[in-house]
Amino acid sequence: MSGNELTTSDFTQENEPFSLFGTWLKEAESAEPNDPNGLALATVDADGMPNVRMVLLKSFDLDGFVFFTNYESRKGQELLGQKKAAMVFHWKSLRRQVRVRGDIETVSDAEADAYFETRARGSRIGAWASKQSRPLESRFALEKAVAEYTMKFGIGHIPRPAHWSGFRLRPVSIEFWADRPFRLHDRVEFARAGEGWEKVRMYP
Repeated sequence: MSGNELTTSDFTQENEPFSLFGTWLKEAESAEPNDPNGLALATVDADGMPNVRMVLLKSFDLDGFVFFTNYESRKGQELLGQKKAAMVFHWKSLRRQVRVRGDIETVSDAEADAYFETRARGSRIGAWASKQSRPLESRFALEKAVAEYTMKFGIGHIPRPAHWSGFRLRPVSIEFWADRPFRLHDRVEFARAGEGWEKVRMYP
């Protein structure tokens, strides 16, 4: 299968969405020049006002899609407060997108610790230094905080900050979209139905 070709059999042979998502993500890793695991994450605040920003998917399995952030950030507070979110993966070079909606839960401390240890040392320092989403008086203030935490931890172990962890989006629906000529695109939605999934082909 090449490029954006997705045949009807690709839909009918799949009874659940995660294997199809895995195939598409793997193909995006070969085709997209930057961050094939990038996604637009949409949240909503207590007043119903939406927010959207780009984050990176770090893992997925049958339980859902995992990403990490500062829990004290705007998105962290909205996710903790409303416990619902939506995602869009857009792979422009493949002319495909995947839309996900669902409930939010926090990952375990063990899962967050394990991922934090894989981050570059500078990124771990940054998780301590950045008061994400809050006003910054100057670039110098951020650089000073980075220097202070660099000195504090030296060459030793950098623990994960308690306010930095991960979220898992447990999907209630996953829609796959593939470009077709004359905007007659292919769309298939998988909707959660008990322990399984219902699959519906959608008009473009």
